[in-house]
Amino acid sequence: MKFLSWVSSKWRLIPLLDRWLLGELIQILLFAIVAFTVVCLSAGVMFDLVRKIVEFHLPLHFALQAFSLRVPYFLVISFPMSTLLCTLLAYSRLSSNSELTALRSLGITTRRMIAPALVLAIFMTGLTFVFNDVIVPRANSSADVVLKRALGKSIATEKGKHVTFSRFGQIRGAKAEDTNQGLTHLFYSREFNRDKMQDVTVIDLSRLGYTQMLKANRGVWNEQKAMWEFFDGNILTLTPTGSMNKIKFDRYLYSLDSGPVKVAKLPKDAINMTVAQAMEAEKIYKDAGNRKEVRKIKVRIQEKFTLPMTCLVFGLIGSSLGARPNSRTSRIQGFGICILLIFGYYTLSFSFSSLGLIGTLPPVLAPWLPILISLAAGGVLLHQSSK
Repeated sequence: MKFLSWVSSKWRLIPLLDRWLLGELIQILLFAIVAFTVVCLSAGVMFDLVRKIVEFHLPLHFALQAFSLRVPYFLVISFPMSTLLCTLLAYSRLSSNSELTALRSLGITTRRMIAPALVLAIFMTGLTFVFNDVIVPRANSSADVVLKRALGKSIATEKGKHVTFSRFGQIRGAKAEDTNQGLTHLFYSREFNRDKMQDVTVIDLSRLGYTQMLKANRGVWNEQKAMWEFFDGNILTLTPTGSMNKIKFDRYLYSLDSGPVKVAKLPKDAINMTVAQAMEAEKIYKDAGNRKEVRKIKVRIQEKFTLPMTCLVFGLIGSSLGARPNSRTSRIQGFGICILLIFGYYTLSFSFSSLGLIGTLPPVLAPWLPILISLAAGGVLLHQSSK
């Protein structure tokens, strides 16, 4: 009760105009969030869970638990779209009812009228970032654990499947002038469980002309010796002359850093990483000299910030379009316009991110260009609506 009283007292401090406009916006926003989330959940989760219930006899209570844990991810998707729909429909309705015209006659500018929409969009930007960085990674991880346990698959807190790690550096030749840069080590493990790598293969290409392959049943990172300790395996070495040497071992210490363990402990998909985890992954790949992965993770880190910023972009565009004089947009028309704008923006965003991934554009800049372009377009629309 005290909290509600505090909220009510703070709400009364907001100017009457802003309270009225925010009330119009929030009604549609809540409806849009529910509608978009239900549609996304139905397409992205529900059908898959129903299939698991029918084919794999997934218990219903586990299915419902997994379903609820997937909700935050789809809320993050629906927040920007809902911001666009609510601002477009709310201002279009007010414009078609001549209420915005009445405000203009009192000397209130269009920029002042859409200010509450921008404040709401900024709030949705912050909420989206919190969900995407704090709640979604944990919820998605918990959903995976619930499903795997329910389907009879063993789960551990530190476990990775098909761990791969590439190290780049100097490839030594017989002469100093033969030394060059390239892939030196390729590490693969079928499974990482409780600090142990199972079924390990390491390919060593650090000496020009030589190829060494180590195969072991298991391996652990020895912190004291700062080396890998492999058990029950073989080492196969191919020399430049074509001869082959094979050594069998029970225990073998191998000089390679702890990068594979660090990678195995991180989520494979950047969507399930927090910003801190993504920055840790960037450091791991940078230390390993893997420029391709560094470029990729840099793009994903920026997308952690640009995705929430989409709320601000859509808030500006939606309110600017809706606040045009004599704008008459029905809910069906508004929904159609939203679909076109969303499709156009995400196509633009995907295209620029792809250019960042392949190195055509700087990885830090590429995800932000669609935001900057869209904000500029929103500014043009706002200027036109103000005439």
